[in-house]
Amino acid sequence: MIVITGATGQLGSRIVDRLLERVPAAEVGVSVRDATKAGRLAERGVRVREGDFTAPDGLAHAFEGADRVLVISASIRGDGAVAANKAAIDAARDAGARRILYTSHQASSQDSLFAPQLTHAETEDYLASLEVPFTALRNGFYASTLNYYLGAALETGALALPADGPFSWTAHDDLAEAAAIALAEDALDGVTPPLTAPELLDFEAVAAVLSDVTGRDIKRVVLADDEWKAAAVAGGMPAFAADFTLGMFRAARRGEFAVTDPTLEKLLGRPARTVREELAAGR
Repeated sequence: MIVITGATGQLGSRIVDRLLERVPAAEVGVSVRDATKAGRLAERGVRVREGDFTAPDGLAHAFEGADRVLVISASIRGDGAVAANKAAIDAARDAGARRILYTSHQASSQDSLFAPQLTHAETEDYLASLEVPFTALRNGFYASTLNYYLGAALETGALALPADGPFSWTAHDDLAEAAAIALAEDALDGVTPPLTAPELLDFEAVAAVLSDVTGRDIKRVVLADDEWKAAAVAGGMPAFAADFTLGMFRAARRGEFAVTDPTLEKLLGRPARTVREELAAGR
């Protein structure tokens, strides 16, 4: 049996859908915090069990009989994320999984300026220390992140953000299909190459694409970090969240996300979705 955690989330739900195109529903299980939100999957014949990384005792039941487990990185900020990921990995190992997969990031690093990458790096190291075959899916930077900023840009005509650098914007749909292939076919082993679309765009380039897609003139405006944070906090963003976001821009300026690789497109057997396609689909 293949068990997927976080199967009602943005990435996990897509992975399950793509996996069900490749294997029978009876061979798929999901671990979710709230089983009532996975009714659609249960109706399709998927085994639905509740499991919570922060309450690891319950994961033994969720992972029971698993041959392969995909651990989608905990959506927790701070040290708790590493502990939660490790708890899920331990539960998968204890359940007898012959392979554990984990959704990492292409910029995973012990010295990243963006906090989630430290979590990914520590989790990867933990996976590698176990005597269990593993796959760390080093996903490209999620293109959906752009949605946090485009609404304001369309209202004001300005994409007003801190200085940045190129990003490996990659679609959830493509990464979900790659994960499904990896689960169904054991197609990837160990820490993968960066799973990215082939195009690198900074926010100035994104503004130009958005202008083309919408027919509106969207200007890229660069704000000083302190200026952007003050405006974000005044607009209701908690200070800790603003600092978290600034880490992303600082990492981008250092070139942490300026990496592409052909592995994703080779695995998919087709071109990856572009930022233009993603923005057009959302309009």
